[in-house]
Amino acid sequence: MTTAFKPALPIQRGERLRGKTALVTGIGNGIGKGCAMLFAAQGARVVGCDIDAGAAQRTVNEARERGWTIDSLHPCDLTAPREAGRLVEFAVERHGGVDVLVNAAAFGAFAWIGEMDYETQWRKTLTGELDIVFLLCQAAWPALIARGGGSVINFASANASHALEGSPALAHCAGKGGVLAMTRQLAMEGAQHGIRVNTISPALVETEATRRHMQAQPELMARVLGKLMARRVGQPEDIAWCALFLASDESAWVTGAEFPVDGGATAW
Repeated sequence: MTTAFKPALPIQRGERLRGKTALVTGIGNGIGKGCAMLFAAQGARVVGCDIDAGAAQRTVNEARERGWTIDSLHPCDLTAPREAGRLVEFAVERHGGVDVLVNAAAFGAFAWIGEMDYETQWRKTLTGELDIVFLLCQAAWPALIARGGGSVINFASANASHALEGSPALAHCAGKGGVLAMTRQLAMEGAQHGIRVNTISPALVETEATRRHMQAQPELMARVLGKLMARRVGQPEDIAWCALFLASDESAWVTGAEFPVDGGATAW
């Protein structure tokens, strides 16, 4: 089990996002935290949020200890349109605009179709994985246009492309498949405004929640590793480095694309 969790390329200082304001959701843990920390290290003015106020504050404190600054609005429930708008207003008031939007926050329920409750599992997952992206994109769209364009980074999943035997991920697959399709449409709508929109599709990434889940289900963990050419679970930094490229001017000719950062899971 321990060999499945290996370190990625660590966060490094740089200037690749110098002068940009990046709005990053879900900074309390996992991919959101990884992106927020790397972006701050690379010179961005990072504005974050999380529904878990304690987790968000720990990220802010950790960044401060390392000499970086992350502003955060927490708690913030992005499933509420008013809260999504409040987050964008917070970023604009703090830094005058938004150049990058990273929709990392998400939550979902996992159950087989015969056992899935419509309201508390199916609909809650679609809200937490699909609506949450739509609401913040809609709220941030005018700010991105006012800036003359920018980069939006959404997160689908390897589950949007394949089914993993033994994983009851029906609602998750539907939500992330929707994100993938919505991103392509947003790229088309944003092109006239200079807004680029791309998707990163990770396989299993280690977070506090996924670590507990996989350690409790060694058979499922074995199936996951069997799908990964890299033979290790992803780390938040693995995803954050790809997000850094998409947030930077280096990716100026990249939009409407999907980046399967998944250890080779969907390549076979």
